[in-house]
Amino acid sequence: MATMKVLVVDDEHDVEPLFRQRFRREIKSGELDLVFAFSGEEALESLRHEWSDVVLVLSDINMPGMSGLDLLARIKAIPPPRPVCLMTAYDDDAHRRDAAARGADGYLTKPVDFDALRAHLAALAP
Repeated sequence: MATMKVLVVDDEHDVEPLFRQRFRREIKSGELDLVFAFSGEEALESLRHEWSDVVLVLSDINMPGMSGLDLLARIKAIPPPRPVCLMTAYDDDAHRRDAAARGADGYLTKPVDFDALRAHLAALAP
């Protein structure tokens, strides 16, 4: 089984240990490789080096500087497109519609439902 590489983008640094703990089995077995960026700019730099390996970008919406919605637009402009799932504390129809209209491939609310995220990852598995 190939390793799935996911780029997680969030300005909150405590996201990294949380995700690593929640996906420890998948990481240990080699099913999942998590890469972290703490800004939209850092995410784009990471993607410049790992574009072909990343199967999903999971980005917070509210970040200083480049927002997750701005990052989504930048990523979708790079061929071939990569799936981008947005995560936010805003759980309302207006934000969901806006994200979908801008091309988001998924929308997760915080705190993240890791079972829902696992299902989303399973749907992307080759």
